[in-house]
Amino acid sequence: MADFFDTLTDKHIAMIAKQPVFFVATAAEDARINLSPKGYDAFRVLAPNKVAYLDLGGSGNETHAHLAADGRITLMFCNFEQPALILRIYGRGCPVLPQDAEWEALAAHFTLLPGTRQIFVIDVESVQTSCGWGVPFMAYEAERPTLKKAHAQADPEQWEAKMAGRTSSIDGLPTRATDRYIAGTPLD
Repeated sequence: MADFFDTLTDKHIAMIAKQPVFFVATAAEDARINLSPKGYDAFRVLAPNKVAYLDLGGSGNETHAHLAADGRITLMFCNFEQPALILRIYGRGCPVLPQDAEWEALAAHFTLLPGTRQIFVIDVESVQTSCGWGVPFMAYEAERPTLKKAHAQADPEQWEAKMAGRTSSIDGLPTRATDRYIAGTPLD
């Protein structure tokens, strides 16, 4: 049975803080549905009605394109331990890039990671919890360092050129490219 809430409660926030992975879904008219897993220490609850997550450059920029076109976003957290629980955040989001005026204040909530491209800010419209009884038990083993390591070893000029060329989604929707490379701490 699903329960709906107008904002995140303290119990929701505590559950979110324990999850090493979350899922992001977006869609735009006449475009593919985008569904992506996210890891790292990249999610923040800014207020009961506002959340944000750090986005690293990867295989595409679909979330950015969909939010620019439509704004709708759903985030899902699953508790793979006890107690069983699925939590969804429904909202409207927007990307904030390093060149944007809001960047400095927003970035202060995060430890920027190598390859940071943008931060997505989501205004929470509703929160849904459901039982999660069909979700298996799974144990967290370790963070996969590959993406951060690749970004830490990247040549900043080549990275910026690559990102500058990513101005559309796989369906041709426009995106804004970041104007700077976020190196972060080099990794071994």
